[in-house]
Amino acid sequence: MSEIPSEFLTSAIISDVRDPYPMFAEMRRTHRVNRIDLPGHQTYYVVLRYDDVCTVLREADTFSSGIMREVMGPVMGRTILEMDGRVHTVHRGLVSNAFRPKSIERYARMLVEPVVAELVEGIRARGGQAELVRDLTLTYPLTIIAHMLGIEIADYPTFQQWSLDLISYQPHTPEKGLAASRALRAYLSPIVAARRREPRDDLISELVAAELEGERLSDADIFGFLLLLLPAGAETTFRLLGNVLFALLSHPTALEEVRGDAAQLHWALEETLRWEPPLLGTARVATRPVTLSGVDIPAGARVSAMIGPANRDEEHYDDPDRFDLHRHADDHLSFGLGKHFCLGYHLARLEVLTAARAVLERLPHLRLDPSAESHIQGMMFRSPNRLPVLFD
Repeated sequence: MSEIPSEFLTSAIISDVRDPYPMFAEMRRTHRVNRIDLPGHQTYYVVLRYDDVCTVLREADTFSSGIMREVMGPVMGRTILEMDGRVHTVHRGLVSNAFRPKSIERYARMLVEPVVAELVEGIRARGGQAELVRDLTLTYPLTIIAHMLGIEIADYPTFQQWSLDLISYQPHTPEKGLAASRALRAYLSPIVAARRREPRDDLISELVAAELEGERLSDADIFGFLLLLLPAGAETTFRLLGNVLFALLSHPTALEEVRGDAAQLHWALEETLRWEPPLLGTARVATRPVTLSGVDIPAGARVSAMIGPANRDEEHYDDPDRFDLHRHADDHLSFGLGKHFCLGYHLARLEVLTAARAVLERLPHLRLDPSAESHIQGMMFRSPNRLPVLFD
């Protein structure tokens, strides 16, 4: 067993870790694949190199996503995260129509742009300072998902907390995650039943009516997808938008370049996804004995594919800890690879680019408030603790 920093074993659920990347870099330099033996006879193989993480994500037959049933199944039920083979293909096909580019174009005109305009105009109207996590990033993606689903949310803070508790589920402290799952199911059940009786022009109605190769989604499948979509669509997108804004605001030269050339915002997003993705890793299980970078991994072993550290692998990227607008590297792993490539890729990009563009265009001379500290934090889920800004 390799010598693993104690903070890796204890900080996965801690939200205020400032910078885990030096620890991961040392682990990567010391052992190309790190074996960790945890209490309870659980062994994890932590994969940190870019090429190795690509292998784990691409080779679904060898590195199965079935472990996600154990990781998230208690709170989400069965989802496409855990499926492999034909089952995954069929279920992904059943839910994917709403996330195809043509559907996303419709959402851009009818939903995303109006919501962004209203939120940013509200910030402008309140005068030359704001806290962008509170005033924009936290509620904006959840608003989009709620409208897509056709549900009305009266209490956004509670809904946001349910999503956070759901995605942060820990088997050794399951109470919050299980309570959030029960609350969301109770909230969504009558809505799904109503859409079966009277379909509308919304995503839940599409899921109810979806059919592929003679198969349709059961209520359990629909609830599983909705409980996946809410935290994935709301939680990770809010963090990504915050990371993009923080990256630009903390790199004034890059910010000025983006202001002068709107096309550079695309590369600001790509570089942020490489430099500070909202989610650092994912889990797989080995279906057969396999050797990775000279390390033997037995069948049944749990494998942690660390996407964030792989995005900063010095063997793949020059000076990887530096945010570089001109790096133009779009081969990061933040949306995954292979069959489990992020289904909401197009929607997430649309939401983040639309909001970031509006913020930069409509809040003149936007800058971090020098009197208030701001930083990105988190061990597995990373985003700014706050974004206090000034503007003219």
